[in-house]
Amino acid sequence: MKTDRDLNYRLYVQRSDGFTRNPFQRELSFYRMIQAGDTEGVKKRFEVVRKNFFEGKGTLSDDPVRNIIYHFVTAVAVVCRLCVEGGMSHDTAYTLSDIYIQRADKLKDVDKIIDLFGEMQLDFAERMRTVKKENVISIHVRKCIDYIYEHLHEDLTLGVLAEYVGLNPSYLSKLFSKETGMSVKTFVTKAKISTAENLLKSSDFSCLDISLALGFSSQSAFISVFRKTNGMTPKKYRELHYMDVIEGDKDNEV
Repeated sequence: MKTDRDLNYRLYVQRSDGFTRNPFQRELSFYRMIQAGDTEGVKKRFEVVRKNFFEGKGTLSDDPVRNIIYHFVTAVAVVCRLCVEGGMSHDTAYTLSDIYIQRADKLKDVDKIIDLFGEMQLDFAERMRTVKKENVISIHVRKCIDYIYEHLHEDLTLGVLAEYVGLNPSYLSKLFSKETGMSVKTFVTKAKISTAENLLKSSDFSCLDISLALGFSSQSAFISVFRKTNGMTPKKYRELHYMDVIEGDKDNEV
């Protein structure tokens, strides 16, 4: 492949410099925090990250301002899609994404763009909290849904959820199906596959990384479920859709 030489060189330099990227699961858990409308969690997490913002982040440009803007656009793209998945209006999420990207594009100071990261994340989280209140079903099912999205990397069974919300498994199963139109197992699978689709489109994480982060027993199990849902393998899906989210944002700005 044409990129092999550059890839091997950069991997060598990173190892020599002791550079370690942020763990995939940590990134995913933070995005899920925004999707869940956990405003307090988002505030606290950003306060920690703000102190050493570039730790674990790759260099996307030698120009400091362009580098941080590229990171910003990528983050907004992922947050936007996950919030749509979580129930935010498509038009609202994409328009909000456009607004923040345009605001970042006008800034020339790295610290101000980092501050805009915090503002953007909190804005989406606050709006997701409102969305969840508007779409409340029963408190028990709502708690189950929040728990599922915040623990996609775990083994999410009916028993685990029933214990979490304090209900009999049989009763919870009937209640969940009645209010969501699907079983707990189907809902969990759809949530995991939908997240995988977003990550395949907007990140370069490997299928193995994604399968482990989403709690599949193996990479082959992930591929099997993904193929059954989408009619193609994750690799083929990425070939067709990789970075569409970034191009979509550019088109929306015109």
